[in-house]
Amino acid sequence: MIIAVDGSAASGKGTLAKRLAAHFDLAHLDTGGLYRALALYLMRQRISAETAEETVAAAAIADLDLRLIDDPAIRDDAVAHMASVIAAMPAVRAGFLRLQRDFASTPPVGTGAILDGRDIGSVVLPDAPIKFFVDADIEIRARRRTNELQAAGQSVMFRDVLADMQARDARDRGRTIAPLRAVEDAKQINTSDMDADQVFIAALAYVETTGT
Repeated sequence: MIIAVDGSAASGKGTLAKRLAAHFDLAHLDTGGLYRALALYLMRQRISAETAEETVAAAAIADLDLRLIDDPAIRDDAVAHMASVIAAMPAVRAGFLRLQRDFASTPPVGTGAILDGRDIGSVVLPDAPIKFFVDADIEIRARRRTNELQAAGQSVMFRDVLADMQARDARDRGRTIAPLRAVEDAKQINTSDMDADQVFIAALAYVETTGT
């Protein structure tokens, strides 16, 4: 079983992917974590979102320690901003493409794979038999992210998180390479008025209709 989950920031796609992975015994890859890990690596090399060069960022993939995906620092909002910037770089996306496809074709554990990100159903795994696109109203997403960051001890304000998310959405949806979009064969789920359990139940019901 291979499942592709795409969606906007703080829409709930990561939570859904993790729950589906546990339910169906699938290896899970948070592809956004790859970009965040690279962003954190670059920032620790004193490279900022304003000074990041595409060739330098792409070349850094070869030296990237994937254990950084588990570093709590990648959840910092500054890292998320940097990740959004480098994710718009074609050479960086190309550098991660093979890694993601290899993960799906030969999962390290489980009976299959589930990948979540921005372009899984459209670019990385266009032939995936099950695809989801998860979204929510931007103010709701910004409130969720604000609460998440404040719970992690970060001093942030809703208006700043909202402004950053609006800019991130514009980059994700407006980039020429692999923009965030819902492909025609994806099951779309709007989580604005749903909790995590309701989203999971809706996703399970859809998987059952595919006969997979």
